[in-house]
Amino acid sequence: MRRRSLAPLLAVGVTAMLAPALATSTATAAAAATPSAATPSAAKGALDRYVQQKPQWKRCQAGSPAKFECAKIKVPLDYRAPEGKRIDLAISRIKSTAPGKRHGVLLSNPGGPGGSGLYMPLGMQEQLPKSAQQKYDLIGFDPRGVGQSSPVSCGLEPKEETWLRPYKKETFDKDVAWARDVAKKCKKKAGDRLRHITTRNTARDMDLLRAILGEKKISYVGYSYGTYLGTVYTQLFPGRTDRFVLDSAVDPARAWRGMVQWWAEGAEPAFDRWTEWAAGRSGKYGLGDTPKKVDRTLWDLVAQANEKPIKVEGRTVTGDDIRSGMRQAVYTPKEATEGVVELKKAAAGKPASGKKLAPFAGSEGTTGAAAAAAEVPSDNVSASFWSVVCGDNSAAWSRNPESYRRDAIKDKGRYPLYGDFASNIKPCAFWGKSAEPATKVNHKAAALIVQNEWDPQTPLPSGQALHADLKGSKMVTVLGGEGHTVYPNGNACTDGTVNTYLLTGKLPAKDVTCKATTDSHAQARKNQKRDLLPGSPLPQRAPDRF
Repeated sequence: MRRRSLAPLLAVGVTAMLAPALATSTATAAAAATPSAATPSAAKGALDRYVQQKPQWKRCQAGSPAKFECAKIKVPLDYRAPEGKRIDLAISRIKSTAPGKRHGVLLSNPGGPGGSGLYMPLGMQEQLPKSAQQKYDLIGFDPRGVGQSSPVSCGLEPKEETWLRPYKKETFDKDVAWARDVAKKCKKKAGDRLRHITTRNTARDMDLLRAILGEKKISYVGYSYGTYLGTVYTQLFPGRTDRFVLDSAVDPARAWRGMVQWWAEGAEPAFDRWTEWAAGRSGKYGLGDTPKKVDRTLWDLVAQANEKPIKVEGRTVTGDDIRSGMRQAVYTPKEATEGVVELKKAAAGKPASGKKLAPFAGSEGTTGAAAAAAEVPSDNVSASFWSVVCGDNSAAWSRNPESYRRDAIKDKGRYPLYGDFASNIKPCAFWGKSAEPATKVNHKAAALIVQNEWDPQTPLPSGQALHADLKGSKMVTVLGGEGHTVYPNGNACTDGTVNTYLLTGKLPAKDVTCKATTDSHAQARKNQKRDLLPGSPLPQRAPDRF
């Protein structure tokens, strides 16, 4: 049930401002919020029809809490032609626990692209303080093309979803063929829908949802890819932004090839930190008493596994598996060290812990909660991922396969742990041209950016870059913080800063630096291992996603 009705004045205001903003192809905030003389009046009327929708809320599932409600609304497939084809947007909510203290709505996104957000209200309820639950209706949604929101599919087999592939001269032609085939399958299966599954259109869906709910503004918590979605929303709809928390941030200028490449760049300083950590504890772990010796231990294992894969509890581990696994593992030095110790045992033919070696047991692609439901295509996570990663900014992806070969060779030399994985060819090389230009972010937006120092998916410089782009933002940096995503982490400094902002709307007077604690590290490890709540904000469970 909506908190306030759409009175005639509000309806006129919403339509007048919403229609041109949703229909525009211009990336700037000014153009996005200003009526365009080129916008057909028919488009405005069509959007007005969307705004008047009344969600039919009902319990999400038979076993879910009664207060957790779901509904579906219709949104235009193409906002430039809103009178055309419509698609579903699956939404959910948990209403404010104290209507008299209610401030508004709090939307959220768990990351991806391709992550289901329908169950996010349950996760947010679990982690928000009671006072914040009183302030907000918690609103979740599956982004367009994802999960219950008219899911896209490319008809991919599981082996085709493995996309982070090491460069090898003898297999590069096969990698090119794979990338071409994935793009071809997606085009054949999903057709013209693919070009409309983009971050900009998801942001427009968010604003249409805002209008349907009768709200003037929205508040938002976005994790990883969700920070980019939130940032694009602030760029397209600057007047609709209330309290925005952007946790583990994407650099907009590097969406998306540059962000994948940052996985390789960011891993190198983390690797150096790990060698120092392990060398300082050589008496316990025996990997070497200097960083150089620890480094040599690791690369000797890689060379051995390249020559003959190491067997662990019936599984085989190649040198590429070790490099891929270490890319993520080195951000938590203790766990990386324990893993390499077990790897040494296995390489010597001794019994080893398969559990501690799990990160090294292959670089397979992952699927997520969005594909858990029977009616959702099994490749939906991958299909929606490529739709966004390729469609948001086709200009970032070369159409020349040989350029990927050159970059992979070069970056393997610069970033030996992961450079060739990140820079090798991807399906975007054969994708269609983006329907709109990439979103340029450079404006003033009151947002709180939260970042761990040692984040394997969105490294610290990525968050710093977004902070520089959003002139009105403030940043919380967790020194020594490990893992991907921060809030909540049990740290009074970080959790307190975020909670205060959500409750009062007041950003800190200046940027905040917090120090990681034993408790916050333990919470990060707990979050990484928990995978029970569909749509909960735990992108680290998928090391090949944001």
